[in-house]
Amino acid sequence: MALPVREQAKYWGITAVILAIVLWSLGNVLLPFVIGAAVAYFLDPVADRLEALGLSRIAATAIITVVSILFFILAALLIIPTLIQQTTNLFNTAPAIFRQLQMFFAEQFPTVLDETSPVRDALMSVGASIQEKGASLLAKALSSAASLLNIVLLFVISPVVAVYLLLDWDNMIARINALLPLDHAPTVRHLARDIDKTLSSFVRGMGSVCLILGTYYAVALMIVGLEFGLIVGAIAGLVTFIPYVGALLGGALAIGLALFQFWGDWMSIGLVAGIFFVGQFLEGNLLTPKLVGNSVGLHPVWLMLALSVFGALFGFIGMLIAVPVAASIGVLARFGISNYLQSRLYRGLSGIDPKE
Repeated sequence: MALPVREQAKYWGITAVILAIVLWSLGNVLLPFVIGAAVAYFLDPVADRLEALGLSRIAATAIITVVSILFFILAALLIIPTLIQQTTNLFNTAPAIFRQLQMFFAEQFPTVLDETSPVRDALMSVGASIQEKGASLLAKALSSAASLLNIVLLFVISPVVAVYLLLDWDNMIARINALLPLDHAPTVRHLARDIDKTLSSFVRGMGSVCLILGTYYAVALMIVGLEFGLIVGAIAGLVTFIPYVGALLGGALAIGLALFQFWGDWMSIGLVAGIFFVGQFLEGNLLTPKLVGNSVGLHPVWLMLALSVFGALFGFIGMLIAVPVAASIGVLARFGISNYLQSRLYRGLSGIDPKE
């Protein structure tokens, strides 16, 4: 005889509370394992494609591992140092940029920026704050990330966990599937497929879009000659998961920097603006429809709320699990609403077919 619904809810509720306590207390310890699991989930379709071509799971995992190591070495040698250098330079040159902006306003609108104007004081304070706080935050982040323990956990344990999970992913899913409660297994499998579809569309699809657009913006801006093209492209690609925000934020930042660097060279400024127009066109008409699909099922506002809440509760590991948790809650909510619309609670007597 199956357990009553109230008993099941009690046990699952206790399990959820225990998981939350474990995440809150052991977040730093679990971080490399969560990252490794996320990497394995992201790369599992690639391994499946290689298996479909006739390779064994071991060979497919080995190829993915070698390619990933080569990509990481290339990024560590070429991309990451340049990114850190441009970020530091951007923070250091912020006061000079704001001084030029002040001079521009002084020439065009002399009455706005007199000695008693609050706009003048605001521009000066913003530039100084960006230089002081931005540089200190960057230095603190780098010193924290460069600690020996974090290096061991993130750059050694995470890849090892990812390789082992990728190698045994199908067997692990089959084992979990065999342990599902028999009475609820069909419903759980249905919900799991919906959750996987949502996560695949967002994590794999939107992650690929962010990576492609970030690379495109960074390379194109550096070819044009924008001084901080790499960091601007990285920022634009990182926030591309929010529709239009990536192009607007990156475009505003890039065009603003281009105005100060290429003032008078309208061709270069136009090229910078054109890069983001082309990127927005590619995102809306090619990348997002092909890689993400028309329906993701994960609203950007709901995602940002989940990132904020879980980040505040569990720190960085909370931000990592926010996406799958938000996708799961969204699928469960749609499932509950669908059942509610078919229930007597919603339909009442007026919604019942007399033949029923």
